[in-house]
Amino acid sequence: MPASAGRRSDAARCLHSHPAQRDNRKHTTAASRQLATIQNRITQPAQPRMFTGIVQFLATVRDVVSEPPGKRLVVHCPPLAREAALGDSIAINGCCLTVVANQDECLAFEAGPETLERTNLGRLSAGSRVNLEPSLRLSDRLGGHIVTGHVEAIGQLAERSDEGQWSTCWFTYPAELGRYIVSKGSIAVDGISLTVVDVKSDRFSVALIPHTLAETTLGGLQTGDDVNLETDLLAKYAQKQPVEHL
Repeated sequence: MPASAGRRSDAARCLHSHPAQRDNRKHTTAASRQLATIQNRITQPAQPRMFTGIVQFLATVRDVVSEPPGKRLVVHCPPLAREAALGDSIAINGCCLTVVANQDECLAFEAGPETLERTNLGRLSAGSRVNLEPSLRLSDRLGGHIVTGHVEAIGQLAERSDEGQWSTCWFTYPAELGRYIVSKGSIAVDGISLTVVDVKSDRFSVALIPHTLAETTLGGLQTGDDVNLETDLLAKYAQKQPVEHL
């Protein structure tokens, strides 16, 4: 039999292979593509991420696992877990972290010693409530203000005055942030975009509406509790400009 006929016979056998074999090949190929996508998301160089300070989920810490010198934070949030992928950037109390695992309606994040020391994430334990915001997409509305997810300092709730379902809160801040905090300016407190009402030498006030108190961690804050602070990015750039350019 000519060699060409043999090749045609082999091709015919491939075309008429068992359907289950063809399905297995399709599933294998799809799984390989999915694995390659995940690996690319994790191994590609880190890109700048931005947020708006509009908290989308109030979630609960399921577990805090010691992984010296850092910790693994496991956060239970079914709605976000359904759409988040490995490598996604998500702000937890205003601190940008990367999703390293997604299982059982929980997202896992790794926080290093610098993050644990300079933010209130080091104080979290199982049962703690946290604010979550996925990073901004180009198609999203900028509902709050530009937030980088780089916490600058820890402040404390110094005073809280409740009037019905509304609250006025005073937060302390370190002296080095004073130049960036102005009345009617923006500031992120635990990742929440807020408008500054009044400013004193070591503290500032914000007025909180019932929705903010109900949908974020601020509703449960007590005097002395720590909060993450990030001042307005535009204020920082303005401070860098020479006086003659202003």
